[in-house]
Amino acid sequence: MTEHDPWAVTPESVDTPEAAALLREYYVEVADRYRLLHEGRRSTADEIERELAETPTDDLVPPRGVFLVGRYDGEPAACAGVRVLGSHTAELTKVFVRPLWRGSGGGGRLLGEADRAAERMGADRIVLDIRVDLVEARGLYVKHGYTEISPYNQGPYAEVWYGKELGGVC
Repeated sequence: MTEHDPWAVTPESVDTPEAAALLREYYVEVADRYRLLHEGRRSTADEIERELAETPTDDLVPPRGVFLVGRYDGEPAACAGVRVLGSHTAELTKVFVRPLWRGSGGGGRLLGEADRAAERMGADRIVLDIRVDLVEARGLYVKHGYTEISPYNQGPYAEVWYGKELGGVC
């Protein structure tokens, strides 16, 4: 008899209410952490709305992207986006697990499904950028086979870059 796995990760439109709520929570968390660290304050509602509007997700749709929603026993609990960057490379973005479900395996499940989605889109490598202060996420990536790479972009919050070879090669 196998143990029940409460996690299911599936592609979903970024326009669904569940996806929109997860993306909003992701932005609030990363924006608040940044502002608390650098400005000693949390984000305002107007700042979050502006940043959501300035960061489109229209590239997280097939055939060159996907948005994944992780559900824990059916409850929307996590998300991740994958988009094709170009010649056999995909980018992982907007990885988020709601605090209640952190430590329950959802992050690893998301990353595994993101790898498979990238491979289905023709990628043999997946990359991401991240801020240095997001230490928990950085630890998750390293635990799942990502290693530091040279910068591949110049995003305003990109401080560390990671990459991983797909197809079972690490």
